[in-house]
Parts: sequence; structure tokens; C-alpha cells
Amino acid sequence: MYRKAFLLALSCCFISIAVLAQKKQKKKDAAVAVVAVDTTKKSPPKSPKPTIAEKIKSSKKTDGLFTIYQDTATGSIQLYIKKDQLGKEYIYQSFSMGGPTRLYLNQNMIRATFVFSIAKPFDKLEFAQQNTNFYYDPSNAVSKAANVDAPPAIFFSEKVAAEDSTGYLIAADGLFISDKLDPVKPTVPPGVPPTAVFNLGMLNVAKSKYNQIRSYPDNTDVVVDLAYDNPTPFNRGGDDVTDARYNRVRMQHSFLAMPENDYRPRRDDPRVGYFGAEVQDLTSTSATPYKDFISRWNLVKKDPAAAVSEPVEPVVYWIENTTPVEYRNIIKGAGEKWNEAFEKAGFKNAIVMKIMPDTATWDPADIRYNVIRWVSSPFPSYGAIGPSFFNPRTGQILGADITVEWRSGAGTVNYDDLFNGSNGTELPAVQLPWTDASDEPHVSFDKHHLQYCTIARELQAQYITGLTVLEALDNRPEEVKEMHKEFLIYLIMHEMGHTLGLNHNMKASQMLSPAQVNDKSITDKIGMIGSVMDYPAINVSLDRSKQGNYYTTKAGPYDIWAIEYGYTPFAAGEEEAALNKILSRSTDPQLAFGNDADDMRSPGGGIDPRVMINDMSNDMMAYAEDRFKLVNKMMPQLKERYSKPGQSYQQLRQRYLMLQSQRAQMANAVSRYIGGVYVDRSFAGQNTTAKPFTPVSPETQKKALALLNKYIFSPNVFNADAVLFPYLQQQRRGFNFFGSTEDYKPQSTVQSIQLSVLAQLLHPVTLQRINNSGLYGNTYSTANLTSDLNKYFFTDDLQTNVNLYRINLQTEYVKALAAIAASPMPNAYDNASKAAALSSLKKIKAMLATAVSANEQTRAHRINLNFIIDKALSVK
Repeated sequence: MYRKAFLLALSCCFISIAVLAQKKQKKKDAAVAVVAVDTTKKSPPKSPKPTIAEKIKSSKKTDGLFTIYQDTATGSIQLYIKKDQLGKEYIYQSFSMGGPTRLYLNQNMIRATFVFSIAKPFDKLEFAQQNTNFYYDPSNAVSKAANVDAPPAIFFSEKVAAEDSTGYLIAADGLFISDKLDPVKPTVPPGVPPTAVFNLGMLNVAKSKYNQIRSYPDNTDVVVDLAYDNPTPFNRGGDDVTDARYNRVRMQHSFLAMPENDYRPRRDDPRVGYFGAEVQDLTSTSATPYKDFISRWNLVKKDPAAAVSEPVEPVVYWIENTTPVEYRNIIKGAGEKWNEAFEKAGFKNAIVMKIMPDTATWDPADIRYNVIRWVSSPFPSYGAIGPSFFNPRTGQILGADITVEWRSGAGTVNYDDLFNGSNGTELPAVQLPWTDASDEPHVSFDKHHLQYCTIARELQAQYITGLTVLEALDNRPEEVKEMHKEFLIYLIMHEMGHTLGLNHNMKASQMLSPAQVNDKSITDKIGMIGSVMDYPAINVSLDRSKQGNYYTTKAGPYDIWAIEYGYTPFAAGEEEAALNKILSRSTDPQLAFGNDADDMRSPGGGIDPRVMINDMSNDMMAYAEDRFKLVNKMMPQLKERYSKPGQSYQQLRQRYLMLQSQRAQMANAVSRYIGGVYVDRSFAGQNTTAKPFTPVSPETQKKALALLNKYIFSPNVFNADAVLFPYLQQQRRGFNFFGSTEDYKPQSTVQSIQLSVLAQLLHPVTLQRINNSGLYGNTYSTANLTSDLNKYFFTDDLQTNVNLYRINLQTEYVKALAAIAASPMPNAYDNASKAAALSSLKKIKAMLATAVSANEQTRAHRINLNFIIDKALSVK
């Protein structure tokens, strides 16, 4: 009975399911029928696309080269691109307007420059950076494939938000509040510890904002405040970083119209030094397929027929109202001194200097104004800087600014910048090329971000040397005032030279003899050095009665010649012959040229000892010896002059270290003659007997080494300094001795000077050059060099005690020889250098066998030397 009931219920359930399924199918069929009927109807109309008027209704308009609309509530901006602006080329230029100075984000630092264009693929606008590194002759069929392997870089793409008959509107926050245009954060090399460098953190778009928007017919400027967050900073930066977790960088993005004029690029030449662009001709079969051009202003004569004419538009510099009032007229006069050079190029009053009134309504950051400004930064990456920016297509300079740090211009040295050893007040440590120690970690920057110039720091150090001499020996305030005036003129002329397109000339100080540099009848006429673009030593005479100029105060012969080459206007068909005629004079000694690529400031760098910083005259041995004697004469005067009642001894310590830096600079300049090779860049057929490469004579090399021994290496060289050591106390400030000790460490200072010279003499590049130049005239071999060093480093104290300076010198020298002798391939030390090192080690061991030791320290030292030598010889 129950079974029947269950079966009946189950049957009812199945029937119900079947009925429901039939009903669902009928509904589905009906729906399909409805759909079939509906397909005959028209689709509902789409919503109309927003108009530009609707998109900008709450925005403020800034019109100019590019039109910008900024929302008055949110601050967001939109960019309006006209249809006739598509496909055209424009120039992008960035500036840092303020940020952590150790990352080179100082105010008004010129950074990236490139050409860009805008295109419209489908419903988007694309911004593309163009490659300007190559040239294709349009008459060559290959030019049809121009830049196929160097395509543009698309740095921004955005969908069109609205359009009208004349243009397109796009959202632009993603362009400006970003790192798309100019990456602000420097690149940190892989493997660098996070504590080694200061890190901005990650860009916080929400906290970033627009600071200022300016737009004019030929340029549009957008200034942004970019916020970076670093919640867990490992390096908190310096005192200029308010809070390392929250950083702000102010950047200016400028869009410039491509100049439309008859400006004609002027070719670059290795005999004269201009900034510019390197362009490769990919349709040339020449050995020098270069279309390199220089950067220069577009000067055009008002009267083309006149030999000398005023320009249609002069180069105008405004002395910003941040400049100390007492310096403004000096700076104005310094700038106007460049007009002498331009007159040789056919222009009168090419440079115009104006003083910005306090009531001026224009913004000095406006790129239409060339400004000389003064700032006072906590940790400036420069003392003064004068870069310019130019059209990457032609080289036409479009704008320039000069920034002077207050302490630099006033001649007040930031000693913490100059001495970065223990407690920030000792000479810097030396990188020894024969060790495995790596360079200090550093951040890298795009090569276009700045032309880094350290002239102000070098001049500061030199100026303080001169000031110490005048205060301690002359005590004539009026002479100090005159020296500072010359210092300031030189500084401004140097930086202005950069803004005119000139790069450094580190060979210019070779123009006169040591006697002539103090003869004002000569220096008033042609200057003290060939160019204001050098880094010279201050000219301080040991004989105070014969003091001439401290700095050159006029454009030198090279400056006048270089401006003549760069700026003299010529007819198109006459230019090449006229330029060659000017360049033919490059063999004149007064026109000598060598820039940073040639200079020998770093151990192993460059080859020509005449291309060096902090040198002076065409006889560096004589000039250096005069400076060594001056420093030695000064030492006994320091304590009385700089121990002032009611003050600490910090100034005494600082002035002492500054004189020590003079010893180091003179020694470094002299050391470059050992293993040096004179370079001549004149072309074949010019009037010269000089070869492109001429080794320094063996007599000069040996003379240089003897001078170094006399004033740097000999046992008693630094004995006179000892009376000052108990007084060289740094002023306590908070906990500035934390992690170190405050006592002055004389051996560290002396070792820094001596090892700096040794690092040059035993650098693998130096030793290889000595060996290579032996194949074309050099007779002073690496074996001769190490043999002479053996004599100078050991002979004088073999029969007596060895003092601490010599213990350090002898030990480091023996360690260097051992490292060179054991140097494995592919290390840079060649076979001849390794042989010379091994031979010298054996000679030193033999010398030590004859030595007489009077005290325990000397005996311990010589046991250590034998241990190092035996270990090296056993390896061999």
C-alpha cells in the first residue's frame, strides 16, 4: 500500500516537472519571436560627444604657443592642440627649480633638451621625441630610409577628450605630473647599498600639484611641484632635507616653438672649444663623417655691409635683484668685457648688461630672459654655473642663466665641501689604482642634464690662499678688496663664456712665463692667461713687491679668436674658406686649447701635462717651486694671525688645510709631466713643426720628480708644520665628533698629498703611456721611474730613524709595487711595468739589508717591509 502511494506521488512529480518545462519553452519561444520582431526597429540615438566648451566650462584659460585649461576646482589641466600643430617640431626644455641639492636639483638647473612632435593616430594624440643624432644627404637615395633604425620615442599618448574644427583637447595631468618628460629620480647603480645615497622615493601623484602656468606666443611653461614619498628612508640626506619621508621637487617643463629664421649651423672643429651637438652623417664615406655643430647665439648685423655693426638683437643679461648691491656694477662691467671679443667678430655692443629693478613685474624663471642670479643653498652641487640650451637641430642658443652661490661669489669657502675626510675638514682620501677598492657609490644623470662646472669651488680655494697671504704678510685691506674684485670679474666672465657656447680651456694658463705673469704692462694688454675658460691657480707672488694681477680680468687672445670663429658672419659660399683661415692660426701659442676631455686632473686621465687645472705659466716647475716656498714661508705666521681672543681655533685649522691643499695642487700639476705626452691638434699642412704626439723630454720628467722629492717626499718636508698641530682644533658643534675623534691627524693629511701623487705616477695608464711613448721618442722608462723612486724614498733615511711620514710613504710604495708585480691579466698593468715593479722590490730588499735602525719603531717598520717584499717574491 505504501509502495503504491509512493509511486503515485513520484508520477505526479514527473508530470508537474514536464508541465513546467513546457511552459518555460513556450515563454522562450515567445521571447524569441518578440526579439525577431524588435530587430526591425531603429537603435536608440547615442549620447552626443561632449563639446570643448562643456569640458572647459570650469577652467581658466592660458593662451599662447599651446593653450592650457586649468580646472579652477581640482587644478587638473587640459591641453589644446591645434590641428595645424600636428606634425610640426617643437623643442622641450626642462629645468629643476628646487629640490635636494645633492641630487643636482638646485634652482634653475638646465636639464633635458630634445625635439618632439605631435601626431594623431585614430582617436589619440601621441607625443614623440625625435632622434637628432644622424644626418642623411637628401641627394643620396639612402636618405629615403632615414632613421628607420632610430625611430622616435613615444613618451605620451592620450585619448582625445573633445574636438572642434580647429583642434583637439586632451587631459594633460599624465604628461606633466609624471616622470614622462624628464625623469627626476637619478639612476642608482645595481648593488649600491640603500644607505649609500639619498633616495627621493616614489612619485605621489595625489600630493603633486601645479605651481605656475605661463604661455606666450613662442613658449609655454608649466611649473609643477612633484611629491615623492619614501616611508622607510635608509638615508635621510642632509640638513636641506626637511623630512626624508616626504620630498618635493619643483620642475619647469617648457615647450618652445622651433625657430624659423635663416640661422645657419656652424661646424665644430677640434682646434677650438665650443659646446654643441655630435651628428653622424650616415650617407658619407669620409674618414670623419661628422656633421657636428657648435652652439651660439643668432647674432645678425643691423648693417651687413659694415665691418663692425650693432646686432639686430643683442644678447641681453639681466642682473637679478637677488644679487648683492655692492657687486652689481662689478658684474655689469665683467659682462661688458666680452664685447672686446665680439668686435673682432664684427659686432659692437653684442652683450648688453641690465640690472633688474625691484619693481620688475616679469618672472626671472621666464625663459625669455637671460638672468644672472645669486642664491644661498645648504649643500650646493656647484659654486657657480652658467649653462645655456640650444636648438638640437641647428645649435642656435635659445636661452641661458648664470647662478652664483653666495659663498662662492663672496669668496667665503664652505670647507665641508672642500675637505671631505674625517669630520669633513681634512684632505680627501685617495683612490689607489693598484688596490681592489671600488669607487664610492654614486648616482648617475642623463648626459644632457647639465654641463658641470666646478670653477667657483676651485677659485674659492685659490682665493682663500691669496687672502691668507695678504692677511698674514701684507695686511692691506685695500689690496684684499682689489683681489676680490678681480676674482669676481673672472668668475662672471668664465660662466658667461659658457653661456656664449664656449667650453673649458685648461691649457690657456701656459701663455706667459713666471716672470711675465706679474708684469702688468703685458697682462693689462693681453691678459695673464690665454682664456678666462681655464681653472688657473691664483697668481700670488712670493716677492710681494713684484705682485701683478691675481686673476686675469679681460678676454684673452684665445677667447677673442674663439668668438671670431664662432660668431663672425659670412656669406654661405665664403664661410668654409674664411673659417679655415681663422683656424690656421691655431698653432699660435697664445691660442693653445685643451678642454675637460684632455685634462689631467684625475690620476690616469689625459696625457698632456699642460692641460691641467690649478696651474700657471709655461714653466710649471719654476712656478710650483715658488708656491711651495710661499706656503713654507706662511706656516710660521698662521698661529699668531689666526689665534684670535674669544674665538676657537677653527679658522686656524681651516687656513692651515687650505695651504696644504696648495701643496697638493702644485704637486699634482708637476707630477703630470712624468710620463706626459704633449698634444698638438693642428691639421696637416698648417705652419708648425710639432708632431701630434711628443713625449715630455726625460730631462723635464726627472726635474719634475726631483722637485716632488724636495717638497713632498723628503723626510723633513713637513717638520715646520709641527708647531701648529696642538692648535688645529675643530670647534665643537653639538655632536659633530660622534663616531670619530676630534684630534687632528697630521699623518692622514700628508699621506693624502703623497698618495695623490703616487696614484698618478704608478697608475696603469701612466705606466703604459711611458712604455708606449718609448716607441716614439721617450727614453725615460718605467724601470727608470721606479729606480728613481727607490732612491728618493729610501736613501735619505737608510742610516737613521724613519719618521711617521716616511713609514707611511715607504709602506704604501712597497705595497703598490707588490700589487703591480703580482697583478694578473687582464689587469691594465703591462709586462714592462710588472717587470719594473718586481725589479724594484728586489732592489729595495737589498737596500734594507744595509740599513741601520736606531729605534724600535724603525726596526719594526723595516721588518714589515721585508715581510711584504718576501710575500710578493714568493708568489712570483
